Amino acid sequence: MNRNDWAITRFAMIAHGMFHIYELTIPLFIVVWLVAFDVSAAVIGTIVGLGLGLIGIGAVFSGVLADEYGSKNLVMLSITGMGGSFILISLSPTVEVLALALFVWGAASSLYHPAALSLLTRGTTEQGTALAYHGVAGNVGTSLGPFTAAVLLTFLPWRTVAGLFAIPALIGAALVYRVSFDERAGIDPNVKAVQTETGITDVVGFFKQSKYLFTGGFVIAFLIMMTHGLYARGVLSFLPEILSDLPLFAPILIGEETFEPSSYVFAGLLLLGAGGQYIGGKWTDRGSTEYALVGSYFLIVLLSLAFFPAANAGLLPILAVCGALGFTIYMTGPIRQALLAKYSPPDMHGLSFGYFYLGVYGVGAVGASLAGIVLTYATAEQFFVVFGAIAGIVVCLGLFLVARYAHDR
Repeated sequence: MNRNDWAITRFAMIAHGMFHIYELTIPLFIVVWLVAFDVSAAVIGTIVGLGLGLIGIGAVFSGVLADEYGSKNLVMLSITGMGGSFILISLSPTVEVLALALFVWGAASSLYHPAALSLLTRGTTEQGTALAYHGVAGNVGTSLGPFTAAVLLTFLPWRTVAGLFAIPALIGAALVYRVSFDERAGIDPNVKAVQTETGITDVVGFFKQSKYLFTGGFVIAFLIMMTHGLYARGVLSFLPEILSDLPLFAPILIGEETFEPSSYVFAGLLLLGAGGQYIGGKWTDRGSTEYALVGSYFLIVLLSLAFFPAANAGLLPILAVCGALGFTIYMTGPIRQALLAKYSPPDMHGLSFGYFYLGVYGVGAVGASLAGIVLTYATAEQFFVVFGAIAGIVVCLGLFLVARYAHDR
């Protein structure tokens, strides 16, 4: 990668780490909120799902703004907004105020991915590698956030911990503020721009661009993003709760402190996802994106169905399945991002990634609510059957994409 590639990649890596520090810390707080606010998993799941839904809804507007005005300022605003939302979370006296705080978090978070991913795909010459490093940084945040939260929640009240989590946003914003780069250096000059109006202020242009996007393979790619969102948001939101209910990971009392082994297992599987992100990004640079998608989700189906057989088999089997599941879920990240970039024109990458995250977080947010409902009214074993079937839908959509559209690319 050249100097501009590295500048963009470093900028996005720092910001991506911030995004996932906050996103994947929330599942650990869910365990505490169930007791602190005396509500059911269905209620908390729905509240978290609505916050996640705002990420998807706001992502479309973020994508249009990134196409119109560039990405850097949007990313900066996202980082500071996420930090501010955790201050509000720490001050929440009731579940209603907590819901408001999570909505603020969702709105701020919605600005990040369309802006950053359009920057990476338009500004870098080696997209797959840039996306891989971006993904690795995200998983460092994904694992560091929950691990830090797990340690702090052992010794401090949850409100204090939530307030302390505003600090990374201040540090991250300071680090990325001075970085400079060319946001469009990676666009092939031989690729003609799509001749439609653009801009958040031009409603006609917005609908023309959207109509242009939703043709051919992009439609299938968008369905894949939605289905992935259902799976990932549902499983990752409640996996700490499921793990904590397993006898293998029962809370341990050491002195006067209670340690939750499940929290550390969850943080560990998220850390392994960093390796998955790197492999997924390199795979897209060197092979078929469509086949990589199908293969990775087929493995997710198998791992989902193997979760409770592994738990019944003992500690090492369940740790192996958890690690493989974390690795594979996050391996799909760069693959899905490269897939969407492949099926959309460069000058619409902001809008296309806006729809990407509308699918992953907006429609996909139903997954968190669905997970809470399944765990409230069914068993954890049935939970993994339901979500394994959802992952199977992605396999089918990927095979259809290969059969119908891959030969045209």
